[in-house]
Amino acid sequence: MAKITASDVAKLRKMTGAGMMDCKNALKETEGNFEEAVDFLRKKGQKVAGKRADRDASEGAVVAKKTTDGKRAVIISLNCETDFVAKNEDFVKFANQILDIAIENNPANKEDLLNLDFNGSTIAEEIINQTGVIGEKLELAYYDKVEGESTASYIHMGNKLCSIAAFNKSVDEPTGKDIVMQIAAMSPIAVDKDGVPQKIIDKEIEIGKELAIQEGKPVDLAEKISVGRLNKFFKENTLLNQQWVKNNKMTIRDFLKGVDAELTVTEFKRFGIA
Repeated sequence: MAKITASDVAKLRKMTGAGMMDCKNALKETEGNFEEAVDFLRKKGQKVAGKRADRDASEGAVVAKKTTDGKRAVIISLNCETDFVAKNEDFVKFANQILDIAIENNPANKEDLLNLDFNGSTIAEEIINQTGVIGEKLELAYYDKVEGESTASYIHMGNKLCSIAAFNKSVDEPTGKDIVMQIAAMSPIAVDKDGVPQKIIDKEIEIGKELAIQEGKPVDLAEKISVGRLNKFFKENTLLNQQWVKNNKMTIRDFLKGVDAELTVTEFKRFGIA
């Protein structure tokens, strides 16, 4: 049997990121052959992934950034099982590596992103490998992007929440940051009222009408009251109509027009881990 030294174990650990005991066992199983030991650990990762497939990966790191030209911004969420792993420096680094690949390749959807190259394997395969290294279920829970004449991104402290936005014109960094921070803080459901799904509008009208009837209002008046309540819903839940968190005397629409009369947000995305 080949003699496994501490330096051998350290070398394999540096190559793979696996735990010391896992590396030692892999070298023992493969008679000190580093190439086979790496494969051994990769297969072990697949086994761990299979065993933990039914676990809930409700923690993780949400990261976002924009392209060098500023015309596209991306969010991804790499999830794990525990907050302890989510805060691990190597785990967050891995999430950012996936984000960089998404920025560089502009995949159309999450499946396309998972199939992109990651140091000779795919991102999907590397997630399985890292599952073996870390010992927890990992999954790419979210991927989305926005595109425009300019974009902005924001990562809330702790990598638990990100927001990105696209604009119809170029914006400076402070303006872009104010908008994505607004999105993070106030969680709008659409840019403007015309972007709210009809299903949600119908539901809000129904709720408003029922509340008015419960308050003793006649049906015809209840319908008018429900429309008024719908307008309040739009003001609270659509980005351009929300009060600006930095100055509640103006809306986001007012704030943008103060920067440029034609400036507006064309789309946004927001994702967080509770």
